Amino acid sequence: MTNDVFSKIGSGLTLSQKIERRIEEAIRQKKLLPGSKLPTEKELCAQFAVSRTALREALRRLSARGLIDIRKGSGMYISELKIEDAINSLHLFYDLRFNSDLILQIIEVRRLFEPEVARLAARNRSDEDIRTLQKNQIELEKCNPDNTQLEVDLINRFHMNLSKATGNPIVIISLEPVYSLLPRMRNLIYGNIEGEKEYTMKYQSELIDALKERDSQRAYEVSVTLLERNMEIYKKYFKAN
Repeated sequence: MTNDVFSKIGSGLTLSQKIERRIEEAIRQKKLLPGSKLPTEKELCAQFAVSRTALREALRRLSARGLIDIRKGSGMYISELKIEDAINSLHLFYDLRFNSDLILQIIEVRRLFEPEVARLAARNRSDEDIRTLQKNQIELEKCNPDNTQLEVDLINRFHMNLSKATGNPIVIISLEPVYSLLPRMRNLIYGNIEGEKEYTMKYQSELIDALKERDSQRAYEVSVTLLERNMEIYKKYFKAN
């Protein structure tokens, strides 16, 4: 443990905030590595030259933010941050803000990013990715039309599998929370639109064909066509309501 991390705090801002920032900065700079154990509360109080009250408040906030893991009877550890942690935070944010404005914003974001995702997937996809997307489409085709929840879940899964085919984990982090909203959006709007399943499957088939041929431009164009139709449907819905 480096001495410059746990040195005297001094005066100025709230002590607990300064402790929190000091430890966070050490984590960002990789002076404190994931999985490493922090000194005890007593040791930290002495090294920071602060009271236990200020220290505990800082540790509580760091724990709430997922930066440290406090294990009863074991000690305090720097958290192993995972992709799922970032995704779950965005899930909560979108769930709390879910309304008509968010839906339109989500469509706009999809229009910006999804065609490029399709283009990248066509370049980077593996044979296994193609098989996964084909299996996904077969399940959608066989899905009972009365089981709308499974239907929208399968459509959501297709989009996620397409993003995974890019081979870029940042794409997954960015879009998985967006795609998690698609079932709610489709249930809200698409339930009474005749022929929607057939249109979706046609789009999926064209996209899979483009990926098979590694035709990145065709994949881009198919994605644009679908998203422009989605935008048109959503705008009509909100205008009517």
